[in-house]
Amino acid sequence: MVTMCEMRVSVKADYAVRAAIELAAHGPGTVSAEHIGESQNIPLKFLQNILAELKEEGLVISHRGVGGGFELARDSATITLGDVIRVIDGPLARVGDYRPDQLAYVGHTEALRDVWIAVRSYIRDVLDEVSLAQVVRGDLPPVVTSQTALRDAWVPRIKIDPHQSPHLGVPGHGGRHGASGAEHAGPELSRAPLAATAVPATACQPGGSRPAAERVPTLPR
Repeated sequence: MVTMCEMRVSVKADYAVRAAIELAAHGPGTVSAEHIGESQNIPLKFLQNILAELKEEGLVISHRGVGGGFELARDSATITLGDVIRVIDGPLARVGDYRPDQLAYVGHTEALRDVWIAVRSYIRDVLDEVSLAQVVRGDLPPVVTSQTALRDAWVPRIKIDPHQSPHLGVPGHGGRHGASGAEHAGPELSRAPLAATAVPATACQPGGSRPAAERVPTLPR
C-alpha cells in the first residue's frame, strides 16, 4: 500500500521532541535523563536511546560525573522540530520507502508526484519553521497559528460510506471505519514506478542507518 508514513509522527519522535523541549526550557546547564523522563513520563531506557541518537547527530551533548546530564548542543532558537524528527524518523515525507522526488509516475498519474511534493513542502513549512525556543515560550509562528485558528483544523475528517451510514455526513456510523471496516477495505494500491536514479530512503526502517547526506537536516525547501 502506498503510504506517506512521516505524516504520522512516531511515538519515538514525539518523545524526542518533548525531551528536546525540556532541555530547551531548562536553559544553559545539564539536565539528567531521569528528570526529563519524570517530567514528560517517558520510559527511562527508551529515553536514553533517544538522547544517544540526538547526541550522535549533534543536537545534544552529554556530561559525565556529578551534576552531569544532557544539554542542547546549540541555541534552542536554532533547532527546529523538523531537525529532531529527522534524526528519529528520517525524511519528513515518504511514499512507501521513497521520497516524493524519487518517484516517476506516467500517464494519467504523472502529476501525482507534484501533489506529494506539495505535501512535503507544507510539512516542511511547519516543522522547519517552529523552533524549540518558540514552543517553550508558547510563541508559535503564523504558519502554525493561522491554521489552528481555523475551526476545521481541530475536526477529524472521516470518510463516510453513504451505503453504510444511516446519516450521510455524520462520522462514526458504520462504513469503512466501523466495526466491520476490514470487510469493506478497498483494493491495495500498487507502488508507483521509480525513477531510474531512485535510491530507497531507508531512514524509516527499524534499526536502519541513513546515508551521511541524510544525517544533517539541511534539505532545501
